[in-house]
Amino acid sequence: MPVEPTAATTRRGTLVTFEGIDGCGKSTQAELVARVLEDAGVPLVRLREPGGTAISEGIRAVLLDPSNAEMCDECELLLYEASRAQLVRQVIEPTLAADMLVVCDRFYDSTYAYQAGGRGLAPDLVARANALGSCGLVPDLTVVLDLDPPRFACPCHQGRCRSARGEGLAFSSFSVACARPICDLPRQSLHASASWTLRVPWTRSTRVWSTSSPRSCLR
Repeated sequence: MPVEPTAATTRRGTLVTFEGIDGCGKSTQAELVARVLEDAGVPLVRLREPGGTAISEGIRAVLLDPSNAEMCDECELLLYEASRAQLVRQVIEPTLAADMLVVCDRFYDSTYAYQAGGRGLAPDLVARANALGSCGLVPDLTVVLDLDPPRFACPCHQGRCRSARGEGLAFSSFSVACARPICDLPRQSLHASASWTLRVPWTRSTRVWSTSSPRSCLR
């Protein structure tokens, strides 16, 4: 079970993260939710991980470069955390300080699922690294889209896993098993099954704004 980082003390806005295995439709759902909220007049910034700043995008390029297949697990973990720390300090914290909404495609839950569940690194080690990489920032709401690995292997999802290190179905199975306990953490979360169409997860994703949304999403 991941260790929850300590919440940052200076923040006024709202951080919403979307989590799920590659190919589950997470990025699409994040985009749809952001678009609806923008149309409703909610000031927001949409981000993805790794990336979002010049430094973070450079790290992303290193992580996804096929020529870096020999990268060790610890190096990979630290690169993800470095990218996240820069994003938090440079973009997320100033956006929250301006009382705006941040919609982020992946955050530290992905790192816990992939690095602890997929790579097999010690969970407490990954949790401590996540606390450092997130600079103590905790999402106000996490939307988890659940897609079973056998469906991930379906042709309509093939080719979406962008890792440079060639993981297969077994890696995805470990990662999914490790990601599912996210909803048991002491913060708001929405767990939705990612169906073959956009309709079901989209309905579940938007429903949360009228039932359990943080205040900044309701203005």
